Amino acid sequence: MKYIFLTGGVVSSLGKGLTAASLGTLLESRGLKVALQKFDPYLNVDPGTMSPFQHGEVYVLDDGAETDLDLGHYERFTDSTLTRFNNLTSGQVYKTVLEKERRGDYLGKTVQVIPHVTDEIKNRIRLVGEKSGADVIITEIGGTTGDIEGLPFLEAIREFALEVGREHAMFVHVTFVPYIKAAGELKTKPTQQSVAKLREIGIAPDILVARTEKPLEEDLRAKISMFCNVPVEAVIEEIDVAHSIYEVPVMLRREGMDELICKRLGLETTPPDMSRWEDMLQRLCEPKNRVKIGVIGKYIELQDAYKSVYEAVTHGGGANDCGVEIVRVGSEAIENNGGVKSLAGLSGVLVPGGFGERGIEGKIRAAQFARENSVPYLGLCLGMQIASIEFARNALGLDGAHSAEFEPDSPHPIIALLDEQQNVTDMGGTMRLGAQPCRLKEGSRAATLYDTGEINERHRHRYEFNNAYRDQFEAAGFVFSGTSPDGGLVELIELKDHPFYMASQFHPEFLSKPHRPHPLFAGFIKAAHEHASG
Repeated sequence: MKYIFLTGGVVSSLGKGLTAASLGTLLESRGLKVALQKFDPYLNVDPGTMSPFQHGEVYVLDDGAETDLDLGHYERFTDSTLTRFNNLTSGQVYKTVLEKERRGDYLGKTVQVIPHVTDEIKNRIRLVGEKSGADVIITEIGGTTGDIEGLPFLEAIREFALEVGREHAMFVHVTFVPYIKAAGELKTKPTQQSVAKLREIGIAPDILVARTEKPLEEDLRAKISMFCNVPVEAVIEEIDVAHSIYEVPVMLRREGMDELICKRLGLETTPPDMSRWEDMLQRLCEPKNRVKIGVIGKYIELQDAYKSVYEAVTHGGGANDCGVEIVRVGSEAIENNGGVKSLAGLSGVLVPGGFGERGIEGKIRAAQFARENSVPYLGLCLGMQIASIEFARNALGLDGAHSAEFEPDSPHPIIALLDEQQNVTDMGGTMRLGAQPCRLKEGSRAATLYDTGEINERHRHRYEFNNAYRDQFEAAGFVFSGTSPDGGLVELIELKDHPFYMASQFHPEFLSKPHRPHPLFAGFIKAAHEHASG
């Protein structure tokens, strides 16, 4: 088994996750089995209780793990099936170490960062190796080299590389080469300093990935090579892509990065086959049609808050040869600035998941606008609950209809707390989480889109549709097209007499891939294109 450790320097948000995912794409194209994992230095046990403004999207896996959004990139770019073991935080590490100390597992020894914390980190690398049976394990270290909280992880991977042998492990360092506009030059000094900091810790990078907005000239590559002690061919240019993040693997392939890695680790592989990826890229980058999709959210100013949603919309566009212009609409703006005027001209309306009461009325108005004006609508998790509340108020005349989450004393609690959530007090990891089976109604739009009678989709919620209102809704043309196998939980809804009005209690965006778009998103964009063309 071979190991690639990915670190980052100079600044955060360089795209280490995309680089790691792209490496996975390249190695899979050579016939290798790849597993990816992310180590996050923060002390939270997982990102599940963190604000989207702090951390961006919480990505949910099949087994119910709430993880870092980079795991979304890993799953979208590769065929890896990830589990809770593929994301490790400092909080998890210290929690495990302290639990062992309390049980007496350390037999009275003084518990220290080295070896106890670093051993726990190394154990996770081995565990992922054992469970995945992969040829190559790619491990991304979150944060920036030099951060205090990241030091135990860097020490752990330094030790691990020595233990398995340097012929089986290598280090890739992603760094920033800034362009100073006033000087008209790219500057290498931040990269030199970052590598120097890494070498102080005892790690010498084998490959440097230079994030830049301008091409690296040969003299700059040579300079970086000399001062950072890596071969010039191992200085990889990773320039800002023109159209899509899915161009990154092709860019790294042109730079010969996969060839370098295979040579360094002694991997004998078949020639890379990127044909499927390149076909997908052509559809994304050179679409024949255009649609404009409004995403109505409360964290809309933060790009990472709806990362998987935006990507799934793009995938749906690719399936229909449509370029997608995503219009971000703050739900509070709909409440405060003239109502739904900002939705005029949209080809489709999408309401994603979220928590908290802020902006709810704006989302309800958006759902009403889409329903009454025959604009394609897709609701995700909270977006399904919003559609149900709106229908109750404006189609069924149930004044005061709401969710018990936001209005506990509502006369018509259309959305109520799941029975299993009644006595839950801890916030972290206690929702209905992970993949759950769903039975589709025969003859429904959902059954047609999925082309099957039963599906498995990922969940992250505490509230559900109140079954006391099901008969009343169905009598008015509201279709419950997906339910739990026992029929007790509503999972998917649609309207009979509407071009496309669908919403799911689950999060379909987590299962969408660029070369395998999710059926709900593909159907939504198809309807949006037909609406725009009509």
